[in-house]
Amino acid sequence: MQAIKETHFQFNGQTGFYRGKVRDVYYFGDTMAMVATDRISAFDVILPRAIPDKGRVLNQMAAKNLEATKSLVPNWVLSTPDPNVTIGFRCEPFAVEMVVRGYLAGHAAREYKAGKRLLCGVPLPDGLKENDPLPTPIITPTTKAKVGHDEDISREEILKRGLVSRSDYEQLEHYTYSLYKKGQALAAERGLILVDTKYEFGKHQGTIYLIDEVHTPDSSRYFYKAGYAERQQRGEEQKQLSKEFVRQWLIENGFQGKDGQRVPEMTDAIVRAISERYQELYQQMTGEQLAPINYDSILERIERSIVKSIN
Repeated sequence: MQAIKETHFQFNGQTGFYRGKVRDVYYFGDTMAMVATDRISAFDVILPRAIPDKGRVLNQMAAKNLEATKSLVPNWVLSTPDPNVTIGFRCEPFAVEMVVRGYLAGHAAREYKAGKRLLCGVPLPDGLKENDPLPTPIITPTTKAKVGHDEDISREEILKRGLVSRSDYEQLEHYTYSLYKKGQALAAERGLILVDTKYEFGKHQGTIYLIDEVHTPDSSRYFYKAGYAERQQRGEEQKQLSKEFVRQWLIENGFQGKDGQRVPEMTDAIVRAISERYQELYQQMTGEQLAPINYDSILERIERSIVKSIN
């Protein structure tokens, strides 16, 4: 099963390179070319096998969502010359990720079940069930760890530690709520509920830009709208559209990214199943079928698209 695990390009005028968990980034002064590989991570660990089509699914979905929200918030994108490539401004990222939640799900639900009623400094009411809507959307920021796990942090702690200036943070909050509201509207058009998501921001020449991917299944959690209320009333699990299915498979096989744990074997069947799920996500969220591609020449195609864009 062919997939893009890594790229090793060398471009004229290249000023740097960075390999993240799932992206390879080539720098050209104030601009950058981000290649969405097929690597996959969960619990802040890169899994051993890449997933065919994953990179282009997320890159194309992010491109659509960045285009749909650019009237609300300026974003880093200059062009998307290839299904796996985005060209944009090189921004200095803020040291926090803005996580926004409209429902008690995922990490928030686990904390709540453990008895906590204060999440990142935000109080939560008693009497909520998992996957219930919150009284109002809340922001629960996390630190951006270069190594290891991101950690919850409060607004007060961010300002106290000087991770973000007060004026910048207030702008990030405004952008976050505006984007989440738009994301909810876009999700509703596809018969979905945007449960929670995260946004990353950076600065370029003094301006705050929305960076990274937006409203994709890797950065967001979605419920299917049809049947949500009935499932909630009966206390059943919600039908989700997110990367949660990968996390659940790992948990069921004894892995949560903790010391001493080993990633379970990723057989061809598992890799194929995950790939098919990403294709399904793409179709559900865009209304379009994912076109087949020839993996034999994909690296040459990606390289050509970057050369053409930066020259």
